[in-house]
Formats: sequence, C-alpha cells, structure tokens
Amino acid sequence: MRLRRDDPIELKSPAQLAIMRAAGLVTAAALRAVAAAVAPGISTAELDAIAEREIRAAGAVPSFKGYFGFPATICTSVNEQIVHGIPSREQVLRDGDVLSIDCGAIVDGWHGDSALTVRVGTTAEASANRPYSEAELAGLVHACELALWHGLALAVPGRRLTDISHAVEQAARAAGRYGIIREYTGHGIGTAMHMDPPVPNFGRPGRGPVLMPGMALAIEPMLVLGSPQTAVLADDWTVVTVDGSWAAHFEHTVAVTEDGPVVLTAEDGGAAGFAALRSGHTAAPPEQVGAIRMAVAEGAGDGI
Repeated sequence: MRLRRDDPIELKSPAQLAIMRAAGLVTAAALRAVAAAVAPGISTAELDAIAEREIRAAGAVPSFKGYFGFPATICTSVNEQIVHGIPSREQVLRDGDVLSIDCGAIVDGWHGDSALTVRVGTTAEASANRPYSEAELAGLVHACELALWHGLALAVPGRRLTDISHAVEQAARAAGRYGIIREYTGHGIGTAMHMDPPVPNFGRPGRGPVLMPGMALAIEPMLVLGSPQTAVLADDWTVVTVDGSWAAHFEHTVAVTEDGPVVLTAEDGGAAGFAALRSGHTAAPPEQVGAIRMAVAEGAGDGI
C-alpha cells in the first residue's frame, strides 16, 4: 500500500513493545502451525483455517482478515505469486511448490507481522514437477532469509532507515542473480499494521529517518528467480511476476531498542540469528526454513 510520508513515526514505550511482543509470539505460533501442516494435497484455505484457529485460541485477532476487504487470515502465495495471495479451496499444494505464508495478529490493539517461505517437497519426484532445480530453489529461499537478517541486524539506534534497505539489497546481490521486488516494501508497525516509514529493500545507505528506541519496523525482502517486474491479478490482491519466475518472501517485526534489535516475531527474540552474526558463522541453505544460522553484516546488538 502507499504510505503517507508526512506522519510522525510512532514511538512505543517498553510496555507497548511488550504487548507487540505478545502479538509477535501469537503470529509466530500461527506461522509455525501452518508451516507444519504444509504438504502436497492440502489447500491454502485449509492452511488459512489453521492460522485463524491458532490466533483466536490465543485471544488475539487476525490482522489481515477484513483489512481493506481482504477475506482471509493469512496470505498464501504459491510459486510465481510474490505476496498477497488469497487462500482458496481450489489452490491445492503440489509436491514441488514453493509457498510464502504471511501472517499478522493483534493483541490489545497492537500488531505483529511476519512471513516465511516453505517448500512443498524436495524429493526427486518434486523436482520433476517444477521448472527449477533443487539448488536454484534452495538458493532463492536461503538468499531471501539471509537478506532479511542483514536488514534486521541494522535496526539499531543512530542508524539511518536506508542502512537497513542497503543491507538487504547488498546481501541479496551477494547471494546471486536474484530480482529484488521494489514496488512492495517493509513498513512501520504498531497501532496499525502499515504505518510510516516505508522500508524499501534497496537503496543507498545513510538516508531517511534516524532510528530511535521505540520504533518498530516490519522488514520484508521479496526475491525472484527472474525479472522483478510485477502485476496484480484480477482479484486485486495477488501480486505475481510478469515473467512467471518463482519468488520467496520473508518478514519479521523488529523493535529498535537501546540494547539493539529485538525481533518481536521470533520466538527467541532473534537471539539465534544474532548470535550467528556475532560468530561470523554461515549456514548452508536449510531444507525447510525455520532455524536461522546466518552470516550477515557486522553491527547487530545483543537482540534481547
């Protein structure tokens, strides 16, 4: 969505960030339940029902359902769909698909927002059902998650907003020849799901607002295996690649604090990812996205 650039950036108190942390944990739990259910033969509508059940059972409210008319609890974007895919009984996952799951939850008026990409099968049979090799898809998913953690690492007081953008872009460029989606960006988050400032996934460093304790940002890189040119389907929601190339999408909500970035939608607050950063350890691409052991740029705080 288009964001106004003249509104002040919302600063949260520690108590308000604690509520956002609660919303983030609900979001993380819903994503975990949905990802665990992903398998060939399941419909994206069934996955949506799982997410809504998890969120409401926690006493929270889905952020997405009814948002500008969006009809579902999660966005499910398959293969060439980049973001904002609408869950459907007709969209049945096949062995070999790649699925982005985007989820948000509200607790006491405060939002959490997160996304991950999972692969539906990595077997030889799955390989026969898709236009890309195992290495190409593993690399895409890994590169996108890696770029996310580069950006999260720079959510530090005193940095500029585009330091995050530049870190995401540089990580993606270093990982391979991936298209970086430009029309859709990260965003501020708090009492609304989408707030100022927009957080692009590209750009020069040292620009934009100075990051301050109490800011909360949703950082969400989107990478594709071809051209980054996009189109919106007739449902007015689903964003796809024009050339049909496949996509990956990751997102976390991060709080800027005096002690460094705290990932509100990671169950450990980002501790594992930032520990990997401090150690300089690089992980091989994971078979199934989840655990983060990444080598990213220097500069992250202690996380929690």
